[in-house]
Amino acid sequence: MATENQVGELLHQRGWRTEFRVAERVNAWAALVSAVERGYGDHVDEYTNDLYCRNWLHEAWLLLDEHIVQLWTPQIKALDDRYKAATIDDDGMALDQFHGLPRYGLWWWRRHPRILTGNLGRSLRSAGAIGVAPDTA
Repeated sequence: MATENQVGELLHQRGWRTEFRVAERVNAWAALVSAVERGYGDHVDEYTNDLYCRNWLHEAWLLLDEHIVQLWTPQIKALDDRYKAATIDDDGMALDQFHGLPRYGLWWWRRHPRILTGNLGRSLRSAGAIGVAPDTA
């Protein structure tokens, strides 16, 4: 199993653009979750790019030492729960029209923000997503 430093190197070798660290990706996931809770208004391409921080964490968890996993899992689980509460499960129907979804697992790709606002909201609504406007959230 890999240390926190080693997992960044391993995933970079597997194609990730840089040697990320666990704390950095957890912070990125936390920032995305907060933005989704408030109403993520950026473009759909930015949203899908931001979702990849959760992919990195998923891949890292398969490689990391058990004690590191135990240390970080409660925080990630809490963020996952917040993300689930702030999103709607549509099995990826809306998002798939803009970005090919993974065929297996990765549940965060099969949800879209509950609050549909800005560019992302317009794009997802055009793809059939149903949510609430920011002033009714």
